[in-house]
Amino acid sequence: MKKLLSVVLALALVLSLASFASAEDYTIRIYSNSNSPERTNWLVNAAKEAGFTIKIDDNSVISGDTAAVQAANENKDGDLIFGLNETRWSQLIKGTYENLSILDWTPTWADKVGDFKYDGKAYGLVIQNVLMLYRNDELGTNGEALHFAHWADVINSGYKWYRQGKVGGTTNANINSSMLYPFTDPTSPAGGISVDGWKALWAYCANGNFTGDSYGLDPLIRGDVQVATFYSSSLYGNIEAAEETVDNPLRGTLEPENWALVDIDDGTYYIAEYVGILDKAGRTEEQTEVVKAFAEWFGSAETQAAWSDEFDSYPCNEEAAAEVFDETPAIYTIKNFALNTVEGTDLSYAEYVAAHNAEWTNIMTNLGFYWADNANAPAEPDWDNLDWATLTQKAE
Repeated sequence: MKKLLSVVLALALVLSLASFASAEDYTIRIYSNSNSPERTNWLVNAAKEAGFTIKIDDNSVISGDTAAVQAANENKDGDLIFGLNETRWSQLIKGTYENLSILDWTPTWADKVGDFKYDGKAYGLVIQNVLMLYRNDELGTNGEALHFAHWADVINSGYKWYRQGKVGGTTNANINSSMLYPFTDPTSPAGGISVDGWKALWAYCANGNFTGDSYGLDPLIRGDVQVATFYSSSLYGNIEAAEETVDNPLRGTLEPENWALVDIDDGTYYIAEYVGILDKAGRTEEQTEVVKAFAEWFGSAETQAAWSDEFDSYPCNEEAAAEVFDETPAIYTIKNFALNTVEGTDLSYAEYVAAHNAEWTNIMTNLGFYWADNANAPAEPDWDNLDWATLTQKAE
């Protein structure tokens, strides 16, 4: 249950600012994909009260993790990156991007974020996962509980589901990662996924419903579909906000009345949004200390509790989580398969995704996955006669 702490957290946040008020007059350049106008404005104002001047683009300028990282790499003016996920962070830390290097740094709260950290480099801020939900009322399963072994089992569920309408996007990629998880095959030329996996994902697209909504919560709330996917952050807030605007809303949040999470044996694909400091050329030691002080403040329990309370998210910082929640919401107690080791490799699944996600994007793009117009859907591929070496490459 979420605590009603808005006023208390606001006071705690203000009190926590005093120790940072002596920050040098230096504008900290930030890149992020967690940059809705609301989040951007909140952070700029809170940082200003703390004595920091920051510059961060909202998502009208930079949208998505790929765009954020590419802009940082091209502009070479960044001091700090936050957001992204394990897939992108593993690339950053391993030096995939020629102009981006992560500075060695360990905040005082490093031991408060559990496994969500790259020791000495980047540390978790917000825990995020993707969810499969269903209605169990007369607009859904009429009381039948849904249990799958794998995410992809939805294609044989007998119920109507909602699917996304484009290949790109962080949440879309996480849904695809969840669907493909049971089909990993390090020996497969099809991007390390068995052909059966691509067949299943094609069936998910071909037989799913897409009507232009962002992800699947709105169609589920309206009762257009029985099963849908969504991301954990803001789930409860979106459900509550819709209660007065639709005829047959979902009822209840932490104690749902007419909806539930699909019980999936595999679990779900977790990510965390991290913060890390860029090793920016030409920045003085004093300016670097200012950037470190900002990162220390931003990831602190007080700031992350206030951020979580404002934006309906779940903090990695366990002290922040305890400030906001009486108990961990069910959507964050699901088993996490992102950190499972992929058989035949020494990689976690998150690392496996990082190693193959470019190939997966190319396969889906080249074959025409996630068409928006069902009337002009492409023909199903001839799976037995595909040139995977070409399909895994970016189309020219």
